[in-house]
Amino acid sequence: MAAQATKAPAPAGPQAVGDTTHGKQGDGGELGNGLRPRHLTMLALGGVIGAGLFVGSGTGLRVAGPAIIVSYALAAGLALLVMRMLGELAAAMPASGSFSVYAERALGKWAGFTAGWLYWWVTVIAIAIELIAASTILHQWLPGIPQWAVALVALGVFTGTNMLSVASFGEAEFWFAGIKVAAIIAFLALGVTAMCGGLPGVASPGLTNITGHGGFLPQGWNSIVAGLLAVVFAFGGMEVITMAAAESGDPARSVTKAVNSAIWRISLFYLGSIAVIVALLPWDRAEPGRSPYVAVLDLLGVPGAGRLIEGVVLIALLSAMNANLYGASRMAYSLAARGDAPRALLGTSRRGAPRPAVAASAAFGFVAVWLDHEWPERILPFLAKAMGGAMLFMWLTVAAAHLVLRRRLERESPELLVVRMRGFPYLSWVAVAGIVAVLILMAFDATARPQLAWSALLVAVLLVASAVRSRRAP
Repeated sequence: MAAQATKAPAPAGPQAVGDTTHGKQGDGGELGNGLRPRHLTMLALGGVIGAGLFVGSGTGLRVAGPAIIVSYALAAGLALLVMRMLGELAAAMPASGSFSVYAERALGKWAGFTAGWLYWWVTVIAIAIELIAASTILHQWLPGIPQWAVALVALGVFTGTNMLSVASFGEAEFWFAGIKVAAIIAFLALGVTAMCGGLPGVASPGLTNITGHGGFLPQGWNSIVAGLLAVVFAFGGMEVITMAAAESGDPARSVTKAVNSAIWRISLFYLGSIAVIVALLPWDRAEPGRSPYVAVLDLLGVPGAGRLIEGVVLIALLSAMNANLYGASRMAYSLAARGDAPRALLGTSRRGAPRPAVAASAAFGFVAVWLDHEWPERILPFLAKAMGGAMLFMWLTVAAAHLVLRRRLERESPELLVVRMRGFPYLSWVAVAGIVAVLILMAFDATARPQLAWSALLVAVLLVASAVRSRRAP
């Protein structure tokens, strides 16, 4: 697929597939390579710092109390293991289809087909959810403009941005992620100052909010499990960096730098900000659906805290929508390149933007705007439930593919392993065990069980579709 870059050697055997490298610009049929290292680094950070952290963390805090920090640490550890495995494979075998390509190489055509379409479907639903949520905030700021009109304009802008070039997407995401990171840093600085008694008129709480109000485990040890189920999905979205690496000038070097920097920064920003919240905000004052960041800033006397965090949440939603549109379009392009989607999706602009794939991925968002207009406050909860635990199934695919391909690369092309996951294969198996454990916990949780059922049904439908396609293939 590439002309400007040397094609990365693929593992021998029938698992080798066509979507293996980043493309060249200007021939109307290849992806571009306009992403720079700074784009990838910020994309890795911004991809997992979203509304789930700024708003959803309140639910976890209410469920688990101060012990939510343990739940976040477990979820972060699992997510970072998956990121490390993906980073190793992406550096060795850059592909716009990322884990779908790796699943096909490692496990067979059925795995690549199922993982690819599962990601595409879940991601276009995420685009719709983020669009509706963002347009709700914008409509509150601009009540004179109908919410459906705001939504259409927002989606139109980001669809157009993604159709211009990969560089335009990267630049937009760079600044979006930069705003989110700056907000987290400012929150950390303010919170640590308050914890040390450095803010005028604000007394340091010490350990009162951690040891008081029922102690560190006010809801018991089971609350850590409940908190884990509440927060683990906030770490979704990191896989987009491995797709983006395939459109950079030096995929191996870019993804290595981005993954290495993202691992410690995500740990700092996520766990650090949650630790500040736990220390400053009594857990029983957390309200599900209300950002605990707003509650903390209110306690510290920051004027306009609600509107300030609302603006950050809006940026997070728009950023996530932009990144998801990028990821969905590249997965659609990759599926088409491997014969698992209509060939019409392979078209690209002179700058290497896959315009048909972008349009197809944005289409459901436009439909969702109409659905939300006809049935307000009904479509969003349904779409969220339909997403369910699909992210965990995709993570499981990553771990399984890594276990197979790492050994194959060591045997056949060790020079490609420029990024090596330490503790292989033990940490890969730890990731598998952790993902399976979360899926089992979802099955026994009344709230999460319907989401798991929807996801399992979707996987089953895709497996059947893959089997039917294989039988019809020449």
